[in-house]
Amino acid sequence: MRSSCTDDRQRYAEAIERARSRLGSLAEPFVFLPATGSTNDVALARCAERAAPGSHGLVVVADEQTAGRGRRGRTWFSPPRAGLYVSVVLSPGSARVHPARALSLVTIAAGVALAEGVAEAARLEIDLKWPNDLYVGGRKLAGVLAERASDALVVVGYGINIAPSAFPPELRDRATSIESEGAGAIDRAHVLVETLAALARRYDDLLDGRFDAILDAWRARAPGAEGARVSWSTNAGAMSGVTAGIDDDGALLVRADDGATYRIVGGEVIWTP
Repeated sequence: MRSSCTDDRQRYAEAIERARSRLGSLAEPFVFLPATGSTNDVALARCAERAAPGSHGLVVVADEQTAGRGRRGRTWFSPPRAGLYVSVVLSPGSARVHPARALSLVTIAAGVALAEGVAEAARLEIDLKWPNDLYVGGRKLAGVLAERASDALVVVGYGINIAPSAFPPELRDRATSIESEGAGAIDRAHVLVETLAALARRYDDLLDGRFDAILDAWRARAPGAEGARVSWSTNAGAMSGVTAGIDDDGALLVRADDGATYRIVGGEVIWTP
């Protein structure tokens, strides 16, 4: 096991060095862990230890997470060497143009970047579901969890199912993996550098205020963002309606059954057939 972990660390490091010119400030530094509770927790702790913005660009990769998590506290199943488990420290709050808007769009930008990176690495058609889940053929392939580390820093964590063993049997009708979709055996290091390279490009868009480019790219990959039936909970009770796109800050717009248009920025949205 020690040898395989050493090999993984070296393969990731070499792939990052080969792609260095495409990664901008990302993966400096780079941390590989054979196993950890959560890569986001490691990145958040590093942010707390280092003087901001010293943590910017940090990339943490683990072969296994024992306490991986998704949005709203859900568990992200993260078995050894079956998926790609990554956290990246970004500083959208330091954007040169409209930092508040850059912060609001960081998860949308991350979703676009992951879709572009996976499409490049595995030649798959990727759909996005609000706010930033990746789907292939109606089944979930990857997810993003963004957590604030400071006023400027955000830890963007993502998990990508590489092999079929990346998700438990009870999720087979709702989850998929790159290899399950006919891409064949895939090099996780290749997926890592392609997703990081795409994230670096979209991060530059955020920092330079090219928000429309991010939003347009997200809309182009999100067929369910308009005309899909959804329900969600409010303090007044459950509501339902039809999606009507996203606004300029990445919030989901829904035309509810009561005729009003609502702006959803968080919480649980249930997509119905």
